[in-house]
Amino acid sequence: MTIALTFPGQGSQSVGMGKAFFGQFKVAKDVFSEIDEALGQNLSTLMFEGPEDELTLTANAQPALMAVSLAALRVLEQEAGLDLKKHVSFVAGHSLGEYSALAAVGSLTLADTARLLRIRGNAMQAAVAPGVGAMVALLGLDFEIAARVAAEAAQGEVCQAANDNGGGQVVVSGSKAAVERAMELAKAQGARRAVMLAVSAPFHCSLMQPAADAMAEALAKVSISAPIVPVVGNVSAKAGSDPAALREALVAQVTGTVRWRESVEWMAGQGVNRFIEVGSGKVLTGLVKRIAAEAEGFSVSNPDDVVSFRTQVVL
Repeated sequence: MTIALTFPGQGSQSVGMGKAFFGQFKVAKDVFSEIDEALGQNLSTLMFEGPEDELTLTANAQPALMAVSLAALRVLEQEAGLDLKKHVSFVAGHSLGEYSALAAVGSLTLADTARLLRIRGNAMQAAVAPGVGAMVALLGLDFEIAARVAAEAAQGEVCQAANDNGGGQVVVSGSKAAVERAMELAKAQGARRAVMLAVSAPFHCSLMQPAADAMAEALAKVSISAPIVPVVGNVSAKAGSDPAALREALVAQVTGTVRWRESVEWMAGQGVNRFIEVGSGKVLTGLVKRIAAEAEGFSVSNPDDVVSFRTQVVL
């Protein structure tokens, strides 16, 4: 089997995530402790106990999701014998998950990743005043049609295809009025549903340019090493290993489209037939099934999944 690891993005957070790893494995506890120390905040307690509205804040959710992914990965390495260099062909992450992927393959330190995601979360939140922007998931439209709908709905405002998630799911982001127009246009084009998302800002569109500028400044101060496994980027939808290009990609993805469908298709085209989602939830595993139906999907979000991995996945 040819393996790729995937790392979830915002929306996969839930109160209690990572708690079982923390309780059972020192290697996981060390991850959470290092991230708490890097942020000067007891983020792990917020993750394990809530409250949910505080965990859902972008500045908390982003480093928290990364923490669970890296804790789960360390347990997989220790308990299931997973060796990234030996067993994994590619890594990829959805939006903030790209940072988790880079930490997983040694391009970023855990502490730097946590601090960068805190900056990213705060900058994305601050880029657009509350109520000015919106995001909507269009279900049942191909990406090309959804992108045309967004462009038509803009009418001088910002309205862009933000996430191409695959399986006929495209997220459109931008100015609230333009996104509302996109909902109606999408229905006229045959969209099965148009669902307004409960998000705090319009991510992955040009309204996020102030956040992209903030990330460019923050990333310029951080060392990025060559990854031990190639990283498939959100914006390029193909693998890269050059540190300078990886840095540029992290800036570009703040305003750019998350090309998840194409990323999975590209990896499948390179022979990947097993996608392992590492971290909270099973969102990416569900998307993989819709994009690359012949590939196997497997998610690792708790210690029971590690046991299943050890018995079911032949490395």
